[in-house]
Amino acid sequence: MELERAEITVTAELDRLLKNTVDPKDKAKVGVKNQHQPERPKAPWTIEDSENLYRIQGWGEPYFSINAAGHVTVAPQGDRGGSLDLYELVTSLQQRNLALPLLIRFSDILEHRIERLNACFAKAIARYNYGGVYKGVFPVKCNQQKHLIEDLVKFGKPYQFGLEAGSKPELMIAIAMLNNPGALLICNGYKDREYIETAMLAQKLDQTPIIVLEQIEEVEIAIEAAKALGIKPNLGVRAKLNAKGIGRWGVSSGDRAKFGLTIPEIIMVVDKLKAVDMIDSLQLLHFHIGSQISSISVIKDAIGEASKIYVELVQLGANMKYLDVGGGLGIDYDGSQTNFHASKNYDLQNYANDIVAEVRETCSDKNIPVPTLISESGRAIASHQSVLIFDVLSTCEVRTDLPPPTTNPEHQIVRNLWETYESITPENFREAFYDANQFKEEALSRFKFGYLTLTERSRAEQLYWACCQKILDIAKREEYMPEDLEELEQIMASIYYINLSVFQSAPDSWAIDQLFPIMPIHRLGEEPTRRGILADLTCDSDGKIDQFIDLKDVKHVLELHPLEAKEPYYLGLFLGGAYQEIMGNLHNLFGDTNAVHIKITPKGYKIEHVVKGDTMTEVVGYVQYDVEDLIESIRQKAEQALLENRIEIGEAQRLLQNYEHSLSQYTYLAP
Repeated sequence: MELERAEITVTAELDRLLKNTVDPKDKAKVGVKNQHQPERPKAPWTIEDSENLYRIQGWGEPYFSINAAGHVTVAPQGDRGGSLDLYELVTSLQQRNLALPLLIRFSDILEHRIERLNACFAKAIARYNYGGVYKGVFPVKCNQQKHLIEDLVKFGKPYQFGLEAGSKPELMIAIAMLNNPGALLICNGYKDREYIETAMLAQKLDQTPIIVLEQIEEVEIAIEAAKALGIKPNLGVRAKLNAKGIGRWGVSSGDRAKFGLTIPEIIMVVDKLKAVDMIDSLQLLHFHIGSQISSISVIKDAIGEASKIYVELVQLGANMKYLDVGGGLGIDYDGSQTNFHASKNYDLQNYANDIVAEVRETCSDKNIPVPTLISESGRAIASHQSVLIFDVLSTCEVRTDLPPPTTNPEHQIVRNLWETYESITPENFREAFYDANQFKEEALSRFKFGYLTLTERSRAEQLYWACCQKILDIAKREEYMPEDLEELEQIMASIYYINLSVFQSAPDSWAIDQLFPIMPIHRLGEEPTRRGILADLTCDSDGKIDQFIDLKDVKHVLELHPLEAKEPYYLGLFLGGAYQEIMGNLHNLFGDTNAVHIKITPKGYKIEHVVKGDTMTEVVGYVQYDVEDLIESIRQKAEQALLENRIEIGEAQRLLQNYEHSLSQYTYLAP
């Protein structure tokens, strides 16, 4: 999102104060007029500089930090346990033939997130003397991976933590996996007769399914199924609140929301259930105002409206027991703690306090027992638990070296660019930038009309990029990057080619410009002197990441280190544990990455599960190719080439061996 820039002049000391106190995400960019400062000797780069640059203390608390070796560390149990050196862990996993890209899941983080959420609600319930309890559920849609759901169910047992299903396949998973007596199974999404019958019959398995009516047609289906089965179901209604969400998912609330019932439709449900003597089955009110809610005020508005609807349903005779506040609990992707789509201006305790206090007050006013509170906080629970590690294959730099001297007469445009380059100073660098651009455009125009040779155009372009580099070097030393030069850094950025498919492993980055923290996991005691964007392995121009977290708005280049010969360079994408895995696609047939589940132990760690990534055989099978048919086709082509003397027998064998071997390999590139 592009935000207005106010032009103001501030001193360096005021700027320092602004960086520490301004609510940056409004995110109003604070632009300043540039006043050249005399160059001072540069202090050596420190670990603290990397912490500030990549904002790891903001988004990473309490799990991620940087150690004295300049490596990212992971503390899976938060402040109460040990930590692992992520670089050393990746090196060790590679020695076990687990190739990059590699998704590392930390089961302890998942457990800690569940504990933390429940502890916050327990504290709020005690603080406000709330007469009910909290029972959270995890939305299976956030991450359906088997080992993760198994862990969630196990870690949720002490809290009667349940699951939420948003489709029939997810319902099948939830019924089979959930074995926590007293835990809730919230049944959302589109429902046919079989879905509703299956959910009702799950009551016979000592489960507590609650069928949330989201379409008016579902009421009749539920009534008919209940009569046919002779089961008294647990029903709920999803309300379309007037309160609106904000950000990308704000449209999932309000009158035009995809799911939910309007107030007149809720009254129709009540009347229909009363007519068949089933009003006591209506036990839950549910609402959802969107994902990643960045402002606590939006949550307070929604819970205020919903709690009043809950009270009214009780007064209408419904047997109300539960209030499901849905999803929306955000996480701080950029570490700014502000009202910005990639952040949030509240913490878990604020969230729990406001929900508990509002519901208690509303029910108390009407002398109605408070409900059991439910939240569907999938993003907040699952995002932190996985880290995606990938390596950089190569880079492409903008060449900024000057053209070699020549004894031949230079074209006037080339001479003009030489003069511009030589005259660039801290006092005139902005004017020089406009001059260089003008001369470049003239060179292109003259070339099109045949008045400039290819060699002359080449020299002009070399000089232009040399001018840009010299101008950028000066601009970086200024207190703030001049607004009219902001795009120059992006234009001059290096391209870092990464062993990854954005479409497979970070689809939200491509589809909705979701920001994820990305940073090197080593060399953090060394200053990152390059500015780059990340380009993936796919042949799609959208297969890149060129938006990165920043204190002020969004930056379009990432600070990186120059590659060292024969030395790997590892980057990590953090907070991607929700939605990304299941939403990834097979663009260019890059499949699932290798994944490993790590559990911390007193002596270090143990590998609980290894889930191998897709092979080429598997991905071509997904698109209906039979591998044996492919191999036979190549064999026949090779035989024909032998008959026609187009290939030798050794070459044919080498081709077949490479072909068969490739099909058995990981879809990503080997080092």
